Amino acid sequence: MTAIGQDTLSTRRTLTVDGKSYDYYSLEAAGAHFGDVSRLPFSMKVLFENLLRFEDGFTVKVADVGAIAGWAKTRKSDHEIQYRPARVLMQDFTGVPCVVDLAAMRDAMTKLGGDPQKINPLVPVDLVIDHSVMVDEFGTPKAFEQNVELEYARNIERYEFLRWGSSALRNFRVVPPGTGICHQVNLEYLAQTVWVSQAEDGKMIAYPDTLVGTDSHTTMVNGLGVLGWGVGGIEAEAAMLGQPVSMLIPEVVGFKLFGTLPEGVTATDLVLTVTQMLRKKGVVGRFVEFYGPGLDALSLADRATIANMAPEYGATCGFFPVDDATIAYLRLTGREDHRIALVEAYARAQGMWRDASTPDPVFTDTLELDLGAVMPSLAGPRRPQDRVLLDQADEAFEAELLGGYGKAAAPNERVAVANAPHDLGHGDVVIAAITSCTNTSNPNVLVAAGLVARKANTLGLKPKPWVKTSFAPGSQVVTDYFDKAGLTADMDAIGFNLVGYGCTTCIGNSGPLPEPISEAINANDLVAVSVLSGNRNFEGRVSPDVKANYLASPPLVVAYALAGTIRSDITETPLGQGTDGRDVFLRDVWPTNAEVAAMVQSAVTPSMFRARYADVFKGDNHWQAIRLTGGDTYKWNPSSTYVQNPPYFEGMTMTPAPVSDIVNARALASLGDSITTDHISPAGSIKADSPGGKYLLDRQVPRAEFNSYGARRGNHEVMMRGTFANIRIRNRLAPGTEGGVTTYLPTGEVMPIYDAAMLYKASGTPLVILAGKEYGTGSSRDWAAKGTNLLGVRAVIAESFERIHRSNLIGMGVLALQFVDGQSAESLGLKGDESFTLANLQALKPRQSLTVAFTRPDGTTGSFETLCRIDTENEVDYFYAGGILPYVLRKLAS
Repeated sequence: MTAIGQDTLSTRRTLTVDGKSYDYYSLEAAGAHFGDVSRLPFSMKVLFENLLRFEDGFTVKVADVGAIAGWAKTRKSDHEIQYRPARVLMQDFTGVPCVVDLAAMRDAMTKLGGDPQKINPLVPVDLVIDHSVMVDEFGTPKAFEQNVELEYARNIERYEFLRWGSSALRNFRVVPPGTGICHQVNLEYLAQTVWVSQAEDGKMIAYPDTLVGTDSHTTMVNGLGVLGWGVGGIEAEAAMLGQPVSMLIPEVVGFKLFGTLPEGVTATDLVLTVTQMLRKKGVVGRFVEFYGPGLDALSLADRATIANMAPEYGATCGFFPVDDATIAYLRLTGREDHRIALVEAYARAQGMWRDASTPDPVFTDTLELDLGAVMPSLAGPRRPQDRVLLDQADEAFEAELLGGYGKAAAPNERVAVANAPHDLGHGDVVIAAITSCTNTSNPNVLVAAGLVARKANTLGLKPKPWVKTSFAPGSQVVTDYFDKAGLTADMDAIGFNLVGYGCTTCIGNSGPLPEPISEAINANDLVAVSVLSGNRNFEGRVSPDVKANYLASPPLVVAYALAGTIRSDITETPLGQGTDGRDVFLRDVWPTNAEVAAMVQSAVTPSMFRARYADVFKGDNHWQAIRLTGGDTYKWNPSSTYVQNPPYFEGMTMTPAPVSDIVNARALASLGDSITTDHISPAGSIKADSPGGKYLLDRQVPRAEFNSYGARRGNHEVMMRGTFANIRIRNRLAPGTEGGVTTYLPTGEVMPIYDAAMLYKASGTPLVILAGKEYGTGSSRDWAAKGTNLLGVRAVIAESFERIHRSNLIGMGVLALQFVDGQSAESLGLKGDESFTLANLQALKPRQSLTVAFTRPDGTTGSFETLCRIDTENEVDYFYAGGILPYVLRKLAS
């Protein structure tokens, strides 16, 4: 049953589709109260309908609805609204800690004398297990089967826990391992574009499909006309438990597309171009909406590719309206005929349908792109927005090699590889991975990769022997259409065997390189390269052995595997020699657009989607054999190194303790620009000599079974020790070092950040973090905020924050403070060895000014102003409650 508002505006109307009636909240009827809203951006119309439906005079007032209607005049607003998404999507890396928190809340609810059954999702929640498969085995027909066996062996404790959650929690479904990537499963099956549920009066209500997700790439479904974006796990838990998402009405940047893509240019090239343009524009915290005649030239899969990378271009979402392409995709993916008819009828009735005659919406700001100007590209070696043209990639790497990587002394050095007939040098591609939701949801770029493989195989080309190749589709349907097209055999023949259905390399689950390759790289400090069809290439993310990482389209991943290096112009230099001894060039293996389109048209069918998703929650024999333990509350295993009861609710009472001032805090780290959530809370491998590795070794976990930080997010002890433990993070408090270390200021000793934090905690010393611009970019990783909190950090002072991480910090009771007037730690002369004091924290207001006083080691003093990035009244409440979870728990218990 859906709780809806009072409809004091009398906008509820009835829509009949194929003889079935649905009530809906009419935007046209609302126009009688607020004026014409027809030219609102389509994404804003979804927000408008949401407020209209939930208007109750309390959480959503008529003035809130009116504020969105009035947006069309000002095109910006500082009005706070309460938004309620229809559902929540999770993947297992972020989902396991969410379910751990729910289990802990059930325990805490019992201790507070409440009913643990109150801790239940109130909206539908789907968790897709897609982030745990690792590329251990590759290049063999048995790679998939062997990787699945290893996945279950490593993660059985986590999977037992999730099986408990799927049975104990209402409104909670789990898509088992080996099915696909959550965003592709969402796009192909879970998303409905128009959602339907029963209201308290028994009538069926139709409304836009909306969601929040615990993975930043939740935005991919924006391509299907579904408004959704990534949030931290703690925000998602609050949404599950009935709390609205508190937000300021966003600005909306319109991105006009016109023309068509040239021959040989892919959707990946387009999205890398869009990402670069929007990062330059500056769209953090804003909606981006695509419009213009160029939309007619983009398939739904192309749109989803662009929408997917909204976190990379910094936007909250990258929205595409509903039109004929939406309907065609719903039909292609086997959705029910009635649902498809409802989507079109509802969109037309609500003014949410786009066609060639639709007037352009009004936007806060705009920019445009001629699709015909897009050129083949890569992005790297460190950030998704660092686009380089394909024919200049070798030159760009050369500049990085000599400059950023400091290899000017011996750039052409090549070293022997033990027991191998080949050597290895800077710029050699050691990982070539077709992976990630961004591109594996797009049949065109995958079929293009398959055709490159086919032509290369026919000519007798093979990947270079130092390249680790892998193919990890985001859906089992990909295997079906590859089989039907005969491409599977070609991919296998050149080493791109199926390794799993999951995120793999893009999340850091690339698995170990062959030992001789790894030893050669590390013994000689080689700048090795990965090329992946992913969305993230941050330092230290893909592999601890690989410094330079490039995003590329799937067919280019295959091409670079054949070339084996990034230090030659792949557009002009031979990829290799064929069996006839002749040089083979990229142009010889690259398919035409017509070839790709014809194969997609013949090979991809609705029956494939219907068959694969007919019983999607059942799982394979491994999943069905997992035992269930526990009842309403989880039976914690104290010896588990994967799942432990977190300390967030220890000693909690119904009345929160008052917030104290921050007095004489010390800096735990002083960091530069673009510190990502991967830097703060890495997802990849755990080093044996790190605090996390030592913790596991102390509990008799052998190094071979360490798994990854991402897989161990259900254990706060590991994750605390892994906070700021990225192998590439550089802390100015420990100059000349790399990795998670700091100087413990009282003694001057350099030590792991975790160890220093525990010494500070033992002495009762509060901590702060100093940082530069774009702090917290990247994944919606709640552990980046949870770990910060558990280390004893009271405030992060940065030049600017990425949207999700700022919200997560507040949600964990950590102050987010922003330098003002262009100031920075450097401009203020802060070295990080000062002590810091923040007073008057007992009556904070959103976005107020806060003074930070500091004392230098020599006793001199100073101060500077900061902007408190508690942005909304709700966030003030969360902060004073000690975080969003204690706030929600007290509310439910009372």
